Amino acid sequence: MGHFIDRRLNPKGKSLGNRRRFIGRVRASVKKSVDESVRRRGIADVDQSEQVSVPAKGISEPSFRHAAQGGKRQAVLSGNRTFRAGDKIQKPPGGAGKGRGREGSADGEGEDEFLFMLSRDEFLDIFFEDLELPDLVKLSLKEIAAARPQRMGYTVAGTPANLSVERTMRNAIGRRIALRRPKTRETQALEQQIRELEARVPADEAEPPELIKLREELDKAQRRQRRIPFVDPLDVRYRYFEMQPEPAANAVMFCLMDVSASMGEREKDLAKRFFVLLHLFLKQRYDKIEVVFIRHTQVASEVDEETFFHSRESGGTVVSSALNEMKAIIDARYPPSEWNIYAAQASDGENYRGDSATCAARLKESLMPLCQYFAYIEILEENEIGLMQSDDNGMELWRAYRGVADDWPNFAMKRIASPAHIYPVFRELFVRKGGLVADV
Repeated sequence: MGHFIDRRLNPKGKSLGNRRRFIGRVRASVKKSVDESVRRRGIADVDQSEQVSVPAKGISEPSFRHAAQGGKRQAVLSGNRTFRAGDKIQKPPGGAGKGRGREGSADGEGEDEFLFMLSRDEFLDIFFEDLELPDLVKLSLKEIAAARPQRMGYTVAGTPANLSVERTMRNAIGRRIALRRPKTRETQALEQQIRELEARVPADEAEPPELIKLREELDKAQRRQRRIPFVDPLDVRYRYFEMQPEPAANAVMFCLMDVSASMGEREKDLAKRFFVLLHLFLKQRYDKIEVVFIRHTQVASEVDEETFFHSRESGGTVVSSALNEMKAIIDARYPPSEWNIYAAQASDGENYRGDSATCAARLKESLMPLCQYFAYIEILEENEIGLMQSDDNGMELWRAYRGVADDWPNFAMKRIASPAHIYPVFRELFVRKGGLVADV
């Protein structure tokens, strides 16, 4: 089987399709490179474009070569002014020439990768392609988000951009068949017969009746062709679109973060990194989702995005204040009958004595029945990495939340102790149902 490679330059504005096809062809290698880049760049910089590499074998193309049975051939390529046929070329030392057409190196390893730049949108699409909000369903269609054009058949009037050539030609063919319009090959056959007959008749003799009859038939056929056009305005059809309202499910994500004095700069930095990644994921993945930011010390308050990520604050720790604030906002703005409600909470586990039981009770009785999904992240000290896989040990808040997780399957809790743990934990919390968690 032969393969033909189209190396013509892309016309202006036509390279996007080719680029998408190329990324799809090497998607496995690109996905691996994207996952590896997460480990070496900061979470705050994850939405930047990235230069990725793919193995050269992944972009190899078939080529024509002389068969081995054809014997030895010697040739000097055009443009060469250094060598002649029969000259012997010394082999590069250390195997530097290994890999046809690729740059050599001092240790004998050749360049075997192809580098190209992923745009920000391409990087994020691949970065988040297998993540999803768990159980995102349309509980209610509260509002009409937008009106989008939808195909509604064909019409006899429209713009040239919407012309349906296929339907137009189908109508034209059907009309010509129904009206028995003479075909072009039939008139050409008559013309050929007339020319052959005229060639046999001497110029000084009268035209035979057969020739006169053929000319009459040709004239009749041509007049009928003119009366029955190849394409009539009645045949023309345009694709018809109507603006149809597109309903959308309403979803809201609550981000709760402890900014009390017990949360040192390290813990706050890890919490911010987790929420930056979450916020970026939500903005990239969903067009119709609202995000509510709640910070708390001994009191909780709703803040904007800038304050949530960058403002400095300290004080005591009463975690239940954030849950109470979340419940108040739900009651005021997000009725569960019309909204899909999600929540993510980050804390170091420190809490006012006795308040952890209040938090668990508030979750079980008031919030979990309303939430589609609730994720809790506990930030450990660097010397507590051994507790990451433990379910029973830890702070009082962790033990209290353990009871919530036992009663509510839509409640998930994880621990992190360093920036390297954030992305794997994030993927475990939001991996698409039925998907696999990548080992990164």
